[in-house]
Amino acid sequence: MPKVLFLIPYPLNSAPSQRFRFEQYINLLKINDIEPVFQSFIGMNTWNILYSKGNLSLKIAGLLSGFFRRFCILFTAYRYEYVFIHREASPVGPPVFEWVLGKVLRKKIIYDFDDAIWMAQTGKENFFTKVAKNPAKVNKIIKWSYKVSCGNSHLRNHTLKFNKNVVVNPTTIDTAQLHFKLKEQNTDEVVIGWTGTHSTMIYLEQAIPFLRKLHQIKEFILLVISNQKPDFEFPQMKFVKWNEQTEQEDLLGMNIGIMPLADNEWTRGKCGFKALQYMALGIPAVVSPVGVNTEIVDQGINGFVCDSEADWLKHLTDLINDAPLRSEMGKKAREKIVNNYSVKSNEEKFLSLFS
Repeated sequence: MPKVLFLIPYPLNSAPSQRFRFEQYINLLKINDIEPVFQSFIGMNTWNILYSKGNLSLKIAGLLSGFFRRFCILFTAYRYEYVFIHREASPVGPPVFEWVLGKVLRKKIIYDFDDAIWMAQTGKENFFTKVAKNPAKVNKIIKWSYKVSCGNSHLRNHTLKFNKNVVVNPTTIDTAQLHFKLKEQNTDEVVIGWTGTHSTMIYLEQAIPFLRKLHQIKEFILLVISNQKPDFEFPQMKFVKWNEQTEQEDLLGMNIGIMPLADNEWTRGKCGFKALQYMALGIPAVVSPVGVNTEIVDQGINGFVCDSEADWLKHLTDLINDAPLRSEMGKKAREKIVNNYSVKSNEEKFLSLFS
């Protein structure tokens, strides 16, 4: 049975990027006689305080502990046929661990990412973004890798400059066990929803001006699901703290899901995760025309792509006014995800990484 070492940033079952990129496939690996072994850089104790204010000494201790674990794993790397690295082996500094694994120990590195991480991140700063993350190291890791697994064609096009062995491995949804219900659209109140981490809240904030205009002519509730409460005010807003155990039910509180984005090199690398979640539950998605969004959302069929504020106001108004339209679009949205962006539809492609 081949063994695969997964070097991941965060503990299992903690970060959306990890859950929807590879954690959903753990059982698939096992039933195909592949044994996954996981080591996270950030331990659970550090993860619990990572994005809170203060505790700087504990965060530094957690960072040093992560480097120590990575150093120790080099001495047992010979046991593994493949080393799967999600985003990076360490969040700061040069790619020393990747270089040792790929160039010295000659391990087959499978490098996985779902953002334009060769660029400096444009979201809000946190503990790690205040330290030199050295995003330029990404291109070196791509060169040293046996295979590269990236989330969309924009990321693939960049990767091809450095490595021709690229698999477009989309972010996927477990439509059988995780997101399996269908939204009932005949509700008394209409809820426009957004979900995401604090680091992507900036894009929702940019949409608040036109959402306020919409609220002046159409009554609706704005639902925000995140790990942190938003800083802005809104006339009718409900905040739900993200919880993996209640995620499906919380998302089903929406009638319409939105994914506003600025258009730049960073956002074009995003993999449409918010839209995928909405649509998997039969919730029509209204999105910005950025990156993979235009591939996921079929205009006027399972959602709307909005080029301007006028588009946002028109399409959101149409959906608020028309429950049957929301229901019909939602059914087609669910069908699109099941056929093209579900775990089941992507199993063969994911397994191809380990061959």
